[in-house]
Amino acid sequence: MIKRMLIMLVLVGATLFGVFGFKSFVNGKIKEVMSGMGNAPQTVSTTVAKMTDWQHQVEAVGTLRAVNGADLSLELAGVVDKIEFESGQDVEAGQVLLRLRNDDDVAKLESLEAVAKLAKVTYDRDLKQFKAQAVSQAVIDTDAANLKNNNAQVEQQRAIVDKKILRAPFAGHLGLRQVDLGQYLAPGTVIVTLQALTPIYADFTLPQQALDKIRVGQAVTAKADTYPGKTFEGKITAINPKVDLATRNVQVRALLQNPEKLLTPGMFVTVDTVTGKPEKLVTLPQAAISYNSYGSLVYVVEEGKGPDGKPNLVAQQTFVAVGATRGDQVSITKGLKEGATVVTGGQMKLRNGISVVVNNTVVPKDDANPKPVDH
Repeated sequence: MIKRMLIMLVLVGATLFGVFGFKSFVNGKIKEVMSGMGNAPQTVSTTVAKMTDWQHQVEAVGTLRAVNGADLSLELAGVVDKIEFESGQDVEAGQVLLRLRNDDDVAKLESLEAVAKLAKVTYDRDLKQFKAQAVSQAVIDTDAANLKNNNAQVEQQRAIVDKKILRAPFAGHLGLRQVDLGQYLAPGTVIVTLQALTPIYADFTLPQQALDKIRVGQAVTAKADTYPGKTFEGKITAINPKVDLATRNVQVRALLQNPEKLLTPGMFVTVDTVTGKPEKLVTLPQAAISYNSYGSLVYVVEEGKGPDGKPNLVAQQTFVAVGATRGDQVSITKGLKEGATVVTGGQMKLRNGISVVVNNTVVPKDDANPKPVDH
């Protein structure tokens, strides 16, 4: 009985030893594989930090408005008699655009002119008689007052006739005609819009912190998404002397050259105002920057040694101070020197001191003035 018990205990012990031994062997192999994977070089793309000329700019979104722009209408009511313009036409200042029917007004004007002419003849005749002492001074005074009154009535009627003619108040580009021949127009009815398109204003706002960086006469460039890759040059013409209490922003107006009349009132543009003098700064593609709660950092690739003691490349974390951006580029103001090799792709799988392999088959864009591409 005892002998059988001992044999059973030996068999159970051998079985347990085999099970735990096999598990320990498997765990050891798994740890070895995982350790090897952790030490395997990671593939990354890199670029060399370079020193470039950097012109500081203040960017804002603005709205275009015409230097002169108006919706044209007439002060008096009437029926449209003649339309002397076409939609989309360029016109000169003073050019006649539309006439209302004015037969009655013209006839009344001619009647008043006849009365005024008679008053002038009467005044001249009585003046000669007064010199001959044939009439009194009172007659001359009455004749002079009548002449002046009749001339005033002529001018008043002539103004009424003239108000039934629409003229272009300034040179510009007409919009779409809003009325038709024979249509009755009430006072103030919009007939057509007239806009002076060249040059053109761009109104935009800047934060109050930018006030010490902008001046009247400062150069600006504007871009509209309607015309990708095209810029419009101009200068600041006015700065509002009052800062908005709600937003703490200040209104700025720039005058843009628009010789091809591509820009039209109401469009929005991105306005870049040049500030300060150009300076040399280290630049990187924006994709090279990693952000965390401690700040901005980059991975710098340096010469190192692997576990086998052979030379290889390793990635080292470096904290940097990031400045302004332009296009795909970002400026580095502190923490990185020119010529350093910096990781631009694959940062998510990196840690400090890990071995890397460089593959620059695919690299992020590094263009200061990228242009949209339509696919």
